Amino acid sequence: MLTWLPALFLLAAPAGDIDANIKHFIDVFALMEKYSADPVPLDKAFYQGAIPGMLKRLDPHSVFFDPGQFDQLKEMEKSVRKGFGSVVSILPGRVIVLQTLPGTPSAKSGMGPGDEILALNNIDLGRLQMDQIIGLLTESRQNTVNLVVRRPGNTRLLNFTLIPEEMQSPSVERVFLARPNVGYIRVGSFDSNTGTEIALAIEKLGGASLQGLVLDLRNNPGGVMTAALHTASLFLKPGDKIVSVRGRTSEAKEIDVPKEARAYTFPVAVLINAKSASASEIVAGALQDLHRAIIVGEASFGKGLVQSVYPLAQNTGLALTTAFYYTPSGRSIQRPLRGGQLDEATANMAEGHGGIKPDLVVYPNPQSRLAMVIEATGSLPAFATDYIQKVKKIAPDFDVAPALLDELQGFLAARNIRPSIADWSRDQGWIRSRLKQEILNQGVGVEKGDEIEIQRDPVVQRALDEMAKQTHAD
Repeated sequence: MLTWLPALFLLAAPAGDIDANIKHFIDVFALMEKYSADPVPLDKAFYQGAIPGMLKRLDPHSVFFDPGQFDQLKEMEKSVRKGFGSVVSILPGRVIVLQTLPGTPSAKSGMGPGDEILALNNIDLGRLQMDQIIGLLTESRQNTVNLVVRRPGNTRLLNFTLIPEEMQSPSVERVFLARPNVGYIRVGSFDSNTGTEIALAIEKLGGASLQGLVLDLRNNPGGVMTAALHTASLFLKPGDKIVSVRGRTSEAKEIDVPKEARAYTFPVAVLINAKSASASEIVAGALQDLHRAIIVGEASFGKGLVQSVYPLAQNTGLALTTAFYYTPSGRSIQRPLRGGQLDEATANMAEGHGGIKPDLVVYPNPQSRLAMVIEATGSLPAFATDYIQKVKKIAPDFDVAPALLDELQGFLAARNIRPSIADWSRDQGWIRSRLKQEILNQGVGVEKGDEIEIQRDPVVQRALDEMAKQTHAD
């Protein structure tokens, strides 16, 4: 049944007539507010409807931030996060604590390595998939949580109440020597202090006396532009061009290494993959173009858009694409964008698919069927927890003895994992390495476990080998 209402004629206004088009928008909203079957909240109509709909026609990266999202953005720029200070291993239906950081809510509560979180705020984690668990843990960092925990060797379940605290969130995640006098630094994001954190990490490893450095930017989505510039300046000569910026409403701008910068001169390898984007690509592209580093891994994501953030009323904000980034040689980092206003503008600006192409293409090792089953069932973290409970203390130089592998075989068999002799023999090197990593994760710390992980990482090992060749050639 149709109900006829007083007529309101909306005539198409000329494209450039902003006032007329805005009046039509207001007229439509007025009708919706007056006659809609259900009330339409203002924030839903504008924050979730009109504004995102308008930006969707531009490009995937121009976004509107409602008050909650804008607060999170400002928090990220300060490198401060709310959280509990624990490092966990997330498996389907399982969350196992690997480490609690000193002085944090997790450590103060008495939680420790090997504890398994069974429920969070009465939600049974055993019923959730990995992505659901990750989402739940991320959301929980903002509020007080109640945890039900199973502790190895304790038949009684434990209950913990944790209140999140603001804490520094370092973007430099791992720092250690991969080989004698060759450093390894993994950077998870580019925050305001990242450049300084990397410089301090290099000094911790040996500073200018290092014979090489692996800078791991895999899975690094980028972040603060100034941090990328600072990072590149650690390895380039004063006056070297790092990046150039070109946009429709601004003059082309070149950003160079500051004259007062003092660069490290040891060989550098930068690791990237398809999830390395934005600031990561600026660093990799500059070091590649100026022949300062070898780039190893897979082609990067291809996000070379300049995002300008504009604060708006009522604690909201707008991130708008205003220009593009180019490497020192003039290559556009941005991959072509289809289906938006930037479709035509980006169609011919990037060769191939955009992004940074590595000098040496190296892929991670594919997992065997047995390895996938062992990982999916969480058997190695569980076995490591039981083993540590028996021996009590793990030395940093711990190694896996043949008898321990036999014990693991029995543990797997009890879980109905019974590989053939051929499968077990083929994967024994991987199993030994992964078991050693898990025991060190829980018994010593995740950084020690990571040292074992990179020994079987073909991307890291290829980078180390190439730098060794370069050092010998010099």
